[in-house]
Amino acid sequence: MAKVKYYYDSETLSYRKIELRKRDKFRKSMVFLLASAMFGALLVFILYQFIESPKEKVLKRELENMKLHYELIEKKMEQTQMILADIQERDNNIYRVYFETNPIPDEQRKAGFGGVNRYKTLEGFDNSGMIINATKNLDILSKQLYVQSKSLDEIINLAKDKEKLLAAIPAIQPVSKQDLTRMASGFGWRKDPFTKARKMHKGMDFTSPKGTPIYATGSGKVIRADNRSSGYGKHIRIDHGFGYVTLYAHLSKYNVRKGQKVKRGDLIGYVGSTGRSQAPHLHYEVRYNKNPVNPINFYYGDLSPEEFQEMLNQASQEGQSLD
Repeated sequence: MAKVKYYYDSETLSYRKIELRKRDKFRKSMVFLLASAMFGALLVFILYQFIESPKEKVLKRELENMKLHYELIEKKMEQTQMILADIQERDNNIYRVYFETNPIPDEQRKAGFGGVNRYKTLEGFDNSGMIINATKNLDILSKQLYVQSKSLDEIINLAKDKEKLLAAIPAIQPVSKQDLTRMASGFGWRKDPFTKARKMHKGMDFTSPKGTPIYATGSGKVIRADNRSSGYGKHIRIDHGFGYVTLYAHLSKYNVRKGQKVKRGDLIGYVGSTGRSQAPHLHYEVRYNKNPVNPINFYYGDLSPEEFQEMLNQASQEGQSLD
């Protein structure tokens, strides 16, 4: 039951009932409704701040799980970066040193990305900083992996060339030790057996009986097998590639022909005394980029240190060559 309000009328000396006008009733009703609405909105806001809905709880769990995964990804990227740094170190200081090629500078390995902001679309979110940082690290890692991949491709090609070089380079004696009578003359200035004048001897002379087998000292292609070169008589020339050519002179006969491919250790001919020669022997030369070099520097393939030292002593003695 609504309360009835009265007021004291001094003229009539009596209490009179307060009658509200319709406008006042409407105003009070509106104030009450507005206050109720505001209170309700405040209550909903407070509840929203402190009480989570089931959907919000699910989203919150997913967000926390996503943060955890990002942290794990960042740790894995850090570990991958450490492994990549180790590979880069070995690449520059082992592989490239071995294959005699220039290291890749750090500026090239760790170069950044220029131009426009690559991560603008990731800005404006609650966790933009975390996402942008992870994406940047992944981009840098991807670029470094690409550079390292191209470097390893180059190393593989260098290794293939190195393998070919090791097979091609002259590395053994052209006459086997058991067939060798002696090393008659070495590389350097020697007395010419015919003119007795000092003359540059561009190879080494191996004294052996006529018919002693002669072997290719490295893999390559026979570019000459004839007697059309002054003084050499019957001789063979093998192009090993990489600038190396070997020459075998004064042969009695051939076991190869021009254009034939040979491998190190293949029988290519026999000792003789053709051409400008005083006695059966093999005159052997090594040329690098068309310049004669001392063959004794290439006998690492089948000589012990003692045998090499003995040959070095014999080759260093100035005497008379056999051609």
